[in-house]
Amino acid sequence: MTADFTLAGYHALVEGLLGRGYKVAGYGDADPAARHLILRHDLDMSIDAALPLARIETALGVKASYFVLLRGETYNPWTAAAGDKLRQILDLGHEIGLHLDASLYSKDPAAFDRAAAQECDALVAVAGTAIETVSFHRPAEKLLGRDAAIAGRRHTYQPRYFSEMGYCSDSRGEWRHGHPFDHPALAEGRALQLLTHPIWWNRDDAADPVQVLDRFRIERDKALAVALSANCLPYREARGDNPGPLSANDE
Repeated sequence: MTADFTLAGYHALVEGLLGRGYKVAGYGDADPAARHLILRHDLDMSIDAALPLARIETALGVKASYFVLLRGETYNPWTAAAGDKLRQILDLGHEIGLHLDASLYSKDPAAFDRAAAQECDALVAVAGTAIETVSFHRPAEKLLGRDAAIAGRRHTYQPRYFSEMGYCSDSRGEWRHGHPFDHPALAEGRALQLLTHPIWWNRDDAADPVQVLDRFRIERDKALAVALSANCLPYREARGDNPGPLSANDE
């Protein structure tokens, strides 16, 4: 991971694309043939990491789409703190969408749309806003370029967004499709869908992906220890009100 993957680096990235003649657009109005830029964030690991990026975008006068994973292992969108963060993102003018783990429904394709609709309804209850767009979490090959809507909603891998315009992602903490500034879409004057995962960017210092996740694990452990202390008297008596985190080498 390079120094690009910091909060300052994200600011420079968006500012650089705007300086190259791009205008940020939403999924509802992006034109693949125009110099439109879709800013997409899949919240695989953390809602907390998303808010600093949302503030950067607002400061630059642009709006992005943030996709929330309901059935992940690393955060709970129903907590009061998570709900507050989502409301702050909405108040800054950004869109909330559903990040759907389609693999959970692969054994029953007939139930796929029904399950997606149920998750969208659940996210409406959490975020208090209409859910109009779905992104897939680690999508299967068959979902890439699927033209059909999901539960009556557009999705981020429809041809309009995935093949008719440029697509660039920071998956695994690296530019797997090349740096956005070098993407062919820029030279061709086509739209670009830029997918980032806030967990890679939410810091001031550069770190490689494993270091980033180790730090995240330590932070999560500390939060869990505080919650255990707050809710269990024997633990609080043994560990105190502010138990320290594990080290990166502990299991």
